[in-house]
Amino acid sequence: MKGVFVHKPDSPYDDVTGEKYHFPKNYLGRVEEIVGDLMVYYEKGERKGDNHYTGCARVKSITADTSRTGHFYAHLDNYIDFDRRVYYRESGGFEKKLVLEDGSINGGVAINAVRLIGDDEFARIINAGLSEEPEWPDRYDENEDDGQPIEGPGTLGFFDFDANQPEIIGAPANRKIIEQLVARKWRDRKFKHHVRQAYNRTCAFTGLRLINGRGRPEVEAAHIRPVEHGGNDWVRNGIALSGTVHWMFDRGLLSLSDDFTILTSRHLNHDVGHLLRPDMKALVPADEMLRPHPLYLSWHRENCFKG
Repeated sequence: MKGVFVHKPDSPYDDVTGEKYHFPKNYLGRVEEIVGDLMVYYEKGERKGDNHYTGCARVKSITADTSRTGHFYAHLDNYIDFDRRVYYRESGGFEKKLVLEDGSINGGVAINAVRLIGDDEFARIINAGLSEEPEWPDRYDENEDDGQPIEGPGTLGFFDFDANQPEIIGAPANRKIIEQLVARKWRDRKFKHHVRQAYNRTCAFTGLRLINGRGRPEVEAAHIRPVEHGGNDWVRNGIALSGTVHWMFDRGLLSLSDDFTILTSRHLNHDVGHLLRPDMKALVPADEMLRPHPLYLSWHRENCFKG
């Protein structure tokens, strides 16, 4: 069974997007039905009705909150941001029990922080949220393992359901959705797409925005906490870096403080100050919800940075 988890950026709950979802006991039964399956985030805006689906993840387990009686954590993995915020009323609405046929909202459903949805509803949300092609496709020399170029229609967007998924409802489509959502190469391209957009194709450490002759940006998307070490594909676990700087960041020769001051390792053989921004402050997005999360910056400093 798929689910919808309601979230607010200023929530008093102990949430971390894509990592853990904090909820009271009255939703425990519903969350238990979703364990091992997928959920989508439903973000409530400051204004009434300004609600959007923003990303999806897998619910892997539930544990009790030992510091707060009657509360639990849903632990998540395989999180990925949507290409865009999907308005909940778009195309007549996605959740049948939430947006009724006459367009009205079922208030009894709307107040629930955790909602169960069917595979067909989930598929429509995913198709709306993950079908954008990149503004800046990969270079022609970036190949798959089989030596074939990865460019071309449909390599980054989700599924063209009309052309390829005539039987979207039911197990066959559900299997294909799950297979693509966990495919590492596809997720890497999506992550790169989202991080490049957030940073406007500009390296956060150098301030350079280099574009090649075909209009493709040089900047890469670095995971702050690598996927192989428990990181996810949330844009806040990413930062846009040029190739050389990315290499140094991954090897712990550069890092970032919580106030976005660039940190250099004493193990650097040469002064790299000429490569970095003169004020040693990283360029980060104006939107705080796109900036590197302190949780991941702390992990990088403690586990990767060779101070």
